Amino acid sequence: MQLAQKVVVVTGAGSGIGRAVALEAVRRGAKVAAVDLNAQTLAETAETAAAAGGAMSVHELNVTDRAAVEALPAAVAERWGAVDGLIHCAGIIQPFTRLKDLDFATIDRVFAVNWSGTLYLTKAFLPVLLERPVGHIVNVASMGGFLPVPGQTIYGASKAAVKLLTEGLHAECAGTAVRVTVVFPGGVATNITTNSGVNIPAAGDTANRKITTPERAARDILDGMERDAYRVLIGGDARLMDRLYRLNPKRAAGLIADKMQDLLQR
Repeated sequence: MQLAQKVVVVTGAGSGIGRAVALEAVRRGAKVAAVDLNAQTLAETAETAAAAGGAMSVHELNVTDRAAVEALPAAVAERWGAVDGLIHCAGIIQPFTRLKDLDFATIDRVFAVNWSGTLYLTKAFLPVLLERPVGHIVNVASMGGFLPVPGQTIYGASKAAVKLLTEGLHAECAGTAVRVTVVFPGGVATNITTNSGVNIPAAGDTANRKITTPERAARDILDGMERDAYRVLIGGDARLMDRLYRLNPKRAAGLIADKMQDLLQR
């Protein structure tokens, strides 16, 4: 779906990939309904868009609030007259710790944001998009959604659920005007740890790693959306591990486990 003159909802628009996607979408001529839990950072995104002459509305919303999510399509349509697409970037990670040491409150929170939030948004917007001449749903999963990362097992499980939900939806929407894309970012330089309320110690080789910028991730996501891609891999690490995991899942998992051992809280 070409973005120019389309109305696109972007979640997580207050920071990180979501903010970069929202700003890149307005640069490409879309009208953006920017959604985030944090009113202050959301306003900052809108100010940046306005300074560049972009068309953006702001919608403070908790994606785990099903009633609020269900009311969002109507609110966006009231502001812009229609809704053509959803790009769901909002998500959180877990504390970097083993499953045995993770409390259920944390587990429930990760699944509430990453899984339930995705489900609520998809269910809310799908009927609306099916009525449009063309519509598009983009859900951001994670490299951790197809490759196990020790210390992020629950996060990975929630993103694996997003992966299969989105791929299943793609199949269900065949023959309709709605396109569906799933995105798998690798390492991206965002403040997701702060937004998730967790503290993850830096790996010893972090300075030597090539981390994708949010702006590059946003361009790749929107390029994929505009070519109706089935899946989009963000970063050389995601592309490499995708190939390796398909060739030898056990070896790929072992390589990641070896690299992550010094980050695990003991």
